Amino acid sequence: MIVRAGHLSRSMSPSGHRDGFRHQSFWKQFPRRWIKMLLFLALVCFFSVGLGLGINRRDQNFEHDQKSQDLGSDQAISRFPPPRQTQQHTHDPTIVRVGDEYYLYHVGEHILIDTAPSLAGPWKRVGSVLDAKSVIPKGDRAAPWAPTVIVVDDTYYCYYSVSKAGCRDSAVGVATSNSPGPGNWYDHGIVIQTGTGNGSEISPYTKSNAIDPSTLVTPDGHAYLTYGSYWNGIFQIPLSKDLLSPASTTEPDDRQLAWEPESLAPPNRMANNICGDPTGPHPIEGAFISYNDGWYYLWFSHGFCCNLKQDNLPAAGQEYSIRVGRSQSPRGPFTDKNGTDLVKGGGELVYGSNRETYAPGGQAVIRDGDTDVLYYHYLNTTVGIAFQDAFLGFNPLKYVDGWPIAQA
Repeated sequence: MIVRAGHLSRSMSPSGHRDGFRHQSFWKQFPRRWIKMLLFLALVCFFSVGLGLGINRRDQNFEHDQKSQDLGSDQAISRFPPPRQTQQHTHDPTIVRVGDEYYLYHVGEHILIDTAPSLAGPWKRVGSVLDAKSVIPKGDRAAPWAPTVIVVDDTYYCYYSVSKAGCRDSAVGVATSNSPGPGNWYDHGIVIQTGTGNGSEISPYTKSNAIDPSTLVTPDGHAYLTYGSYWNGIFQIPLSKDLLSPASTTEPDDRQLAWEPESLAPPNRMANNICGDPTGPHPIEGAFISYNDGWYYLWFSHGFCCNLKQDNLPAAGQEYSIRVGRSQSPRGPFTDKNGTDLVKGGGELVYGSNRETYAPGGQAVIRDGDTDVLYYHYLNTTVGIAFQDAFLGFNPLKYVDGWPIAQA
């Protein structure tokens, strides 16, 4: 149609009548017509290629991830090493080393505690952090989620979250003890909360989900709470010196550190921004910040996890995977290897599904001797994909040009 329109425009005189074009030889016009047509097609190809090159880097990575995380592909098998085995069932693990003993804290009644002489185990159940339900009147108080444990000046701090699955009527709480084992923890209750309750009307609590806490204390003594799940992603606020509350309850000085800008599925029709996001799921959560050689690394879990069904798994590449960005400041901005801000969908893929390993996430990093070790929960497809089937796995890290790579 475009070529014909060009033909007609050349065939009309200013008066609207056909000009002498029809009296000219067709064979004289043939080369010019086709030259113009070829030029037009060349322009179309040029702009199409330009548009293709302009595809968002995250989308390219997503397509690459879909291919690389096909469990049956040779690429998936060669890209990531298998996890080092522990035979320990766990979910959202956090590990601290005390002398020659390792303490594992994870999801379960009152926050479970296991100990072992090494990361590989054998792990032994020794008790729980809390003696009873959380004092926070929200969510699943009997089995708080996603604990993270740090030790500062001989005091152990266990940050945890209570919530209802799929909702952001949530809270981060904290308990403290003078020893890492069970029996001497004091539950201080709420640090921050979202959805409902005192302080939830203040930004960023109006738009975030107060679960998956991770606390960082820098060498100069500044403390930061990083948290968040789905909705608008990962946020960070400064903590008070006692590590039990925000530095400011009215002006949190928050930073948004990471986000998945695109919805990866249609929204639930009943979503109301407290239970369900009306814009659809933005699956990013489980933040953790580590430090190595001048860089702060923001780790996060991307994709869908938990309560999976064999006949309705996420599309390949949309299940949990472990990603990272880095910054020279603990407050960000964090970017991936291509320089894309994590708030704009960036994130360097460090570990994903491979062989029987499926949907690794809930990750953290521990310095073990002179080596950083990435640990996480994952599903073994030969065992099962239910929540309680998750195992603890780990891999040492090496850094190439400042970027972590999981080792066998």
